[in-house]
Amino acid sequence: MPSYTVTVATGSQWFAGTDDYIYLSLVGSAGCSEKHLLDKPFYNDFERGAVDSYDVTVDEELGEIQLVRIEKRKYWLNDDWYLKYITLKTPHGDYIEFPCYRWITGDGEVVLRDGCAKLARDDQIHILKQHRRKELETRQKQYRWMEWNPGFPLSIDAKCHKDLPRDIQFDSEKGVDFVLNYSKAMENLFINRFMHMFQSSWNDFADFEKIFVKISNTISERVMNHWQEDLMFGYQFLNGCNPVLIRRCTELPKKLPVTTEMVDCSLERQLSLEQEVQQGNIFIVDFELLDGIDANKTDPCTLQFLAAPICLLYKNLANKIVPIAIQLNQIPGDENPIFLPSDAKYDWLLAKIWVRSSDFHVHQTITHLLRTHLVSEVFGIAMYRQLPAVHPIFKLLVAHVRFTIAINTKAREQLICECGLFDKANATGGGGHVQMVQRAMKDLTYASLCFPEAIKARGMESKEDIPYYFYRDDGLLVWEAIRTFTAEVVDIYYESDQVVEEDPELQDFVNDVYVYGMRGRKSSGFPKSVKSREQLSEYLTVVIFTASAQHAAVNFGQYDWCSWIPNAPPTMRAPPPTAKGVVTIEQIVDTLPDRGRSCWHLGAVWALSQFQENELFLGMYPEEHFIEKPVKEAMARFRKNLEAIVSVIAERNKKKQLPYYYLSPDRIPNSVAI
Repeated sequence: MPSYTVTVATGSQWFAGTDDYIYLSLVGSAGCSEKHLLDKPFYNDFERGAVDSYDVTVDEELGEIQLVRIEKRKYWLNDDWYLKYITLKTPHGDYIEFPCYRWITGDGEVVLRDGCAKLARDDQIHILKQHRRKELETRQKQYRWMEWNPGFPLSIDAKCHKDLPRDIQFDSEKGVDFVLNYSKAMENLFINRFMHMFQSSWNDFADFEKIFVKISNTISERVMNHWQEDLMFGYQFLNGCNPVLIRRCTELPKKLPVTTEMVDCSLERQLSLEQEVQQGNIFIVDFELLDGIDANKTDPCTLQFLAAPICLLYKNLANKIVPIAIQLNQIPGDENPIFLPSDAKYDWLLAKIWVRSSDFHVHQTITHLLRTHLVSEVFGIAMYRQLPAVHPIFKLLVAHVRFTIAINTKAREQLICECGLFDKANATGGGGHVQMVQRAMKDLTYASLCFPEAIKARGMESKEDIPYYFYRDDGLLVWEAIRTFTAEVVDIYYESDQVVEEDPELQDFVNDVYVYGMRGRKSSGFPKSVKSREQLSEYLTVVIFTASAQHAAVNFGQYDWCSWIPNAPPTMRAPPPTAKGVVTIEQIVDTLPDRGRSCWHLGAVWALSQFQENELFLGMYPEEHFIEKPVKEAMARFRKNLEAIVSVIAERNKKKQLPYYYLSPDRIPNSVAI
């Protein structure tokens, strides 16, 4: 009688093993086997991290094995099991791999196909077509779209983390408990004694050092020592944690009536302001999005305020970017003066602090939350709903949506919900952050997620003109490495543009993103379908780059740039000044966050800047969804390209007092998971 050797690999994460009964049956082209209990006497099967082998004898020849069915039945208590893969050695000595990388819960079962990636057109056998269809039908019931707030990209239909499908939950929910993590961060930073001191002002700038922990971190200490300097202020628009707002100014806006006479002492080329604009030396950051956003009113004991500044910047003769004019609200007038470097020291300093605070709000809610977290969740849900596990694009993308839906669900449960942690310290809490996302959706376009296009759209592409824009330089290197990799994978499975166009599952995936994620907005520029291999490669590059590099660039520098509170105030406790010559140091300190809010802010930026335990970085694919040699070779070339980028960045940083490393591939996690 034919005999098969079955090798079963159990996951190594916490609670991956099981004591339940595990049954296996084989489905072949010539017949199906009986159900076999996988059990060895006097042996603890399916322990965490174990690889167990079993001999399975069948009554008759099964032909070519098409499916493996695994069933789990309760032994004592419900005991979930994480199955990594099954390898089958046939009676003829052939080996067939069946990747799984899924949880089997309750009295559940999973039916696996061999690991060769297949498009829908490649499946001609009825049982394989049926398996493909049933998998998607099941997933579409599990992964349902939901509107969390009007105008938002749709998200997963789950009220809390435990409502999610088991396959996308965190291994341990405690690891992503925001309340626990923020409190733990404050304890680790030795600042928990201040955390309940709301309404209690600091005495002066030096007083903030009581909660500033001098760890071996050159950037945060340098920020503390130099935050008042114009050079440091300008540098952050290029290489801080929100390097996406600055744009070249091609025409001075009428709402900012600044003249050459006002800024003459800042201009170094003996040119008028208009001539400097024409020569491309003037840059602008406009926080118009914040105009009219409701400030946080959740604490009746503390009034909180927002502004909507316009900041004009200048490229000096040393090619450094410095601020030359700041107007704190959008409509010019006598009570909305234009602040200048030539003004009194504290007038100018407070104006810059207002800009830094506004930048913090746009960074957290738009650059970080909307444009990485929520967008990546859309890609993830659409992928699970429309691409079966055997599809090559599912195999490519699954590592890049790992834990994304889970972290966003946890955020909606604890962080950005009504009365959530976001309300504790942020002036845009209490609903302002929701208004911001609703407004920013009009600017969320496909082109703005294509990194090279986004850089060009802001007029920031010239390395000769703007030599110190490391976010741009490193981002372009990583983008190109990802694009090359995705193009290679696409070419392996799609022999022509016609095959792309005629892949119904792929087209449904792209359409799901457009209809539900982008709410069917034509102005978003998101494609409803993809018609060529080149277009598909670019689309996949957008998905992977957004989830990995873009998120890393705007997330992991938060402690570096925001831990010194005056450099990134999460709230302001007095309105913007309406006149010059009246600001004092005492007024600035009373405007900055109180002790309690400072501590919650510090705990947040510390927790958000930490990598996950067992983090997987760009190019790491420990789950072998692909088994084909050409794809594995493409992955190896991808890793080699990324290693070369790591070396280039490390070499440049050796010469820098302020190293820029957020886009070094060895520091870019594969997915949005924090």
